[in-house]
Amino acid sequence: MDKNRRAFFKQGLGVVATVSVAQLMANRVAFAADTDLPHVDEAGAQATGLGYRADATTVDKTKYARYQAGQACGLCALYQGTPDAAWGGCGIFVGQAVSAKGWCSAFAPKA
Repeated sequence: MDKNRRAFFKQGLGVVATVSVAQLMANRVAFAADTDLPHVDEAGAQATGLGYRADATTVDKTKYARYQAGQACGLCALYQGTPDAAWGGCGIFVGQAVSAKGWCSAFAPKA
């Protein structure tokens, strides 16, 4: 009986893990496609701390020496919008949309 109980729980945990992963992926796709997200406020604490600018060409290059011309949120690995979208979700600014032409110091080029 103890063996059956252990097998039952192992199988149940496997199903729960599979469903959880599937749900997370579905949420990520829905989040990335959501165009109704509020736009990141450049004056907000998190945006200010990361040097976020909705227009990458206005980044303070003396303060953010990592910035290089041509870098933009749309080319970042954290950007969750579609390639043709003007705004999209971001792994850093959860629940908000960043401009595809924007930039912040968390920029990581897509592979």
